[in-house]
Amino acid sequence: MLASQNFLFNLDPQLLFDAALLAIAVFFLYLLMSYLLFNPARKLLKDRQDRIAAEIDDANADKESAAALKAEYEAKLKEVDKEAEAILSEARQKALQNQSRIVNEAKEEAARIIKHAEEEAELEKKHAMDDMKQEMITVASLMAQKVMAASINTEIQSTLVDETLREMGESTWQS
Repeated sequence: MLASQNFLFNLDPQLLFDAALLAIAVFFLYLLMSYLLFNPARKLLKDRQDRIAAEIDDANADKESAAALKAEYEAKLKEVDKEAEAILSEARQKALQNQSRIVNEAKEEAARIIKHAEEEAELEKKHAMDDMKQEMITVASLMAQKVMAASINTEIQSTLVDETLREMGESTWQS
């Protein structure tokens, strides 16, 4: 029984010493590995996490700037639409003004043509009246010659006037 007193849980002291030494060696190895491997790995993971967070922040900033650009683009589109509408409205107004100007010019031209035609008709009428007067003078002189040649009485003279009128045509004499 003596032999069983020196042993802890029936373990040999050399084994306990080796186990304690192994535990201390594992602890120091852990510290060394932690310093050499775990810290760089942690640093690498931390750097990666920071880079991902920065990329997410950049993506959010890009998304916000894209939204701002989209809003600006839409505002510009609305302004372009308004400008296009204003240009079209101005063009319509100019077209209406041109239309009214052309219509007025056409009316003035028509009035001028009508006035010119009336003047020409008046001149033609005057020429016709002058020709009629010449015709009447010729007829009167012919009648006078016939009257003089025949030296006739009023009855014959009346007959000659009627005959001359028939030759000229009653409508010509009355107009």
